[in-house]
Amino acid sequence: MVNVSDLGIKFKMEKRRRSRALAFLDRSRKQQWSPREFWALRHVSFTVERGETVGIIGRNGSGKSTLLRVIAGIYPPDEGRVSVDGEVSTLFSLGTGFNAELSGRDNIYLDGVMMGLTKMKIDGIIDAIIEFAELGDFIDMPVRTYSSGMRARLGFAIAIHSDKDIVLIDEIMGAGDAAFKQKADAEMSRIIGEKTVIIVSHVIPTIEKFASKAIWLDRGVIAAMGEPKGVIEQYLAASKVKKPPPDEE
Repeated sequence: MVNVSDLGIKFKMEKRRRSRALAFLDRSRKQQWSPREFWALRHVSFTVERGETVGIIGRNGSGKSTLLRVIAGIYPPDEGRVSVDGEVSTLFSLGTGFNAELSGRDNIYLDGVMMGLTKMKIDGIIDAIIEFAELGDFIDMPVRTYSSGMRARLGFAIAIHSDKDIVLIDEIMGAGDAAFKQKADAEMSRIIGEKTVIIVSHVIPTIEKFASKAIWLDRGVIAAMGEPKGVIEQYLAASKVKKPPPDEE
């Protein structure tokens, strides 16, 4: 369903060069800026089979979310290629992409259209989405009035009811209250095997529970890939913070 081959993504960053001494002596001196390239991902290769659930782990800044956005077609590769055999549904960061001034109901239609759904298709699933999100009368209120948990429930409900072949989930499984997490877990258990799922999460139990394969990204490259338990053990061992020495008396 997904084939990533020697993928590379780079961003340009602006690095400021400034002499503190000159800045002190001449406050009006212009600051110099020098661009540099930063590789967010480099030489990343893997495949995701139909019906497989892949969990992606790694520290902040390791390239996890960037990778999902490349698979979703948001970022074009600078190196290598990504091929996707199927339609993609995305759920990124607590409903990112919602129009804050529109109601939850209107955002369901807006997100659905952006996913390629027809109005007739959205009409057929909107009641199920609203019921799952449990927003009550807030469904017709502007999204700017929603808490992060309410956005999470609505975003998750849209993603899982979109009937797409591939579902990309970024950090959402750890969001919301306990009742929502339990409901989301149950829904994830239902679609495992039915859809191809790629999850980015810092919540290790989520990866252990749902993933059939894990990928550990470290500073933009794959540090380990394979059976989740072994990959997680390697990641946790490498991420362990050494205890400080005891205070000398």
